[in-house]
Amino acid sequence: MKVECTRLPSGLTVVTETMPHLESVALGVWIKSGSRNETADEHGIAHLLEHMAFKGTARRTAREIAEEIENVGGEVNAATSTETTSYYARVLKDHVPLATDILADILTESEFDEEELSREKHVILQEIGAANDTPDDVIFDKFSEAAYRDQTIGRAILGTPETVMSFQPEQIRTYLGRNYTTDRMFVVAAGAVDHSDFVRDVEKRFSSLPQTPSAPPVLEVANYTGGDVRETRDLMDAQVLLGFEGKAYHARDFYCSQILANILGGGMSSRLFQEVREHRGLCYSVYAFHWGFSDTGIFGIHAATGGENLPELLPVIIEELRKSADRIDQQEIDRARAQIRAQLLMGQESPAARAGQIARQMMLYGRPIPNDELMERLQGITVDRLTDLAGRLFFDTRPTLSAIGPLDQLASAGDIIGSLTRSAQPQRAAS
Repeated sequence: MKVECTRLPSGLTVVTETMPHLESVALGVWIKSGSRNETADEHGIAHLLEHMAFKGTARRTAREIAEEIENVGGEVNAATSTETTSYYARVLKDHVPLATDILADILTESEFDEEELSREKHVILQEIGAANDTPDDVIFDKFSEAAYRDQTIGRAILGTPETVMSFQPEQIRTYLGRNYTTDRMFVVAAGAVDHSDFVRDVEKRFSSLPQTPSAPPVLEVANYTGGDVRETRDLMDAQVLLGFEGKAYHARDFYCSQILANILGGGMSSRLFQEVREHRGLCYSVYAFHWGFSDTGIFGIHAATGGENLPELLPVIIEELRKSADRIDQQEIDRARAQIRAQLLMGQESPAARAGQIARQMMLYGRPIPNDELMERLQGITVDRLTDLAGRLFFDTRPTLSAIGPLDQLASAGDIIGSLTRSAQPQRAAS
């Protein structure tokens, strides 16, 4: 397998990884712009634009877009995140030119018809309603709002019913012109693709993309605040998310944070799973995660349990955090590295996963990162680095707590903050 990268005269970057044993290709356009690039009055417009891109162009109706890709057995979709947006397709190798043309068409010739816009607004309202009815979704949205209070990075990607219903076609075009420019866009393909042919096709079909933004892109510097947000609901279980400010992608401790999250709650052998779920039976789900952004990050622990277990659950979790700042075994590091390596290599067996991985690396680091280099970064992580990081993450910054469900037995914010100090004595829960 070979990764090749070409920067076109327009500034658009084209990257391929040829996987000659395959008969299919995963390809897409990744934009270094997401919900965080919205202005104060554009909450939800990045996600709305992603929807509207499929609702008709100068050459194709919404139905024709769907039919043309499915007539050849392919599929096309899109996704919006905090800092990126992607439009992608999966087709057999003979139909790469068609998929490329459709992606170029929806990104350069979308009409944003008012009737289609009105319909799609109501679709998104249903999506917002469904998210609000799903505690697993609500808890993460509330967490972000508390962790980054009154900031764009903390807002829900979907927007609100009020903001979504207010958008007009010209506002979508304004966001598009400010963010969808060649210097922020990457066209990536993985699978049975020829680099030279793909580059020529992309250069031809994406020639009308603007090279400079209509106005400077928006990105306010993140300011982690921490906080406590709770919503009591009459549910069967309680969802609890305890988190801290993590590390940005370029920070020295980014990969160290990934390893720490894996050790604490990355699988069935992890500390939290074994102690909280298996040994004590305090929840049916518990895991840790670390999300990186361009200038900040989130380290979190999520648990789902019955409300009667809350008095014991958080003290046990916090004690496991304290233990990680005192002692980590080399065997745990080796196991975490092995899991990350396996995930990395398994992902490379999927052209869709590989295209997404390459695109993220291009947006974050400006180049594809070889596997050997990634593993070398992980090899440099030591016991001392991990325990030092755990102490700084969990006991030197203000936590963020988000909870939903039957919460009458959940400890107060003051008690939780008090237990997350270096001087606090470990809270021993009954075995």
